[in-house]
Amino acid sequence: MAAAPHYDVFNGDADGIFALHQLRLHTPRRAQLVSGVKRDTGLLRRLPDAAGQVTVLDISLDSNAAALRRLLDGGAEVEYFDHHSADCAFAHPRLRLHCDGAPDVCTSILVDRHLNGRHRPWAVAAAFGDNLAGAARRLAQDTGLDDGALAALAQLGQVVNYNAYGEREQDLHMAPAALYRALGGHDSPFDFIAASDAYRALCAGYRDDCALMQGLRPHAELAGGAVYILPASAWARRISGVLANQLAAARGGASFAVLNERGDGSYLVSVRSGAPLTLSACGFCEQFEGGGGRKAAAGINHLPAAELGRFMDGFRRYFDAAAGADHAQ
Repeated sequence: MAAAPHYDVFNGDADGIFALHQLRLHTPRRAQLVSGVKRDTGLLRRLPDAAGQVTVLDISLDSNAAALRRLLDGGAEVEYFDHHSADCAFAHPRLRLHCDGAPDVCTSILVDRHLNGRHRPWAVAAAFGDNLAGAARRLAQDTGLDDGALAALAQLGQVVNYNAYGEREQDLHMAPAALYRALGGHDSPFDFIAASDAYRALCAGYRDDCALMQGLRPHAELAGGAVYILPASAWARRISGVLANQLAAARGGASFAVLNERGDGSYLVSVRSGAPLTLSACGFCEQFEGGGGRKAAAGINHLPAAELGRFMDGFRRYFDAAAGADHAQ
């Protein structure tokens, strides 16, 4: 009787892809890959009951709790690494859970800890891609990486992360599973940067989309930040995360929302909190169906057009509290 297959289930952004690459450099394994666009977070629903062994990376446990229980009840052994909200976490003898929701942690950092820094440059690139530049630089201390090397890792993380944004895989330059396979044979991210045609193609797409982004203007300016509503086009969906991260980096303490119109007229929402410890992005997004994420960055997968007014009012009330506190000091 054939053994049950192993499944590697991972978010399609830089953090999920580089977390899996670190693990498989350390422990090579044949596995069926399950991934998708960044917001395709309910990935465990795709797995059959008799899944055997499952490795899960960078998808919210809260969004997958029911499917996770189903797999465990079917006899699966699951190792789970994630940094998103895990309020629904539970103990199980066949579940090994590595979760940390701190705002300066990403999944690749959790894998780096698990592997004692064995493949650290990949974790540094992932942290840069997840908009955790400070954490990336701290992680790189004592590695001997100079400023040029750090800049190269930052660009790698940003470009691979950018590729994950879209309503569907057809919006992306490269499907996440294919991009993960393109890393195969590259122990060092610097080798991948130097040799990969796939990486050069992503960089070209990134430059083209960033040029289009320069013409964007906010839909609403608020005391605590701004809201952007982007045109209904593939390039705008790809660039939404880059825009949100750049806005957050340019105005420390301010909060931003970037909305992309979906094909059905609803919105895909990215939120960045300027005060993640007191006014978390996930705390705001969880007020809407399909919303969640982490303290600094979160989103809503499907905001109905009829809910846009409620979203705008709620965003203003929630994040202007931070601006009012700052002005009072």
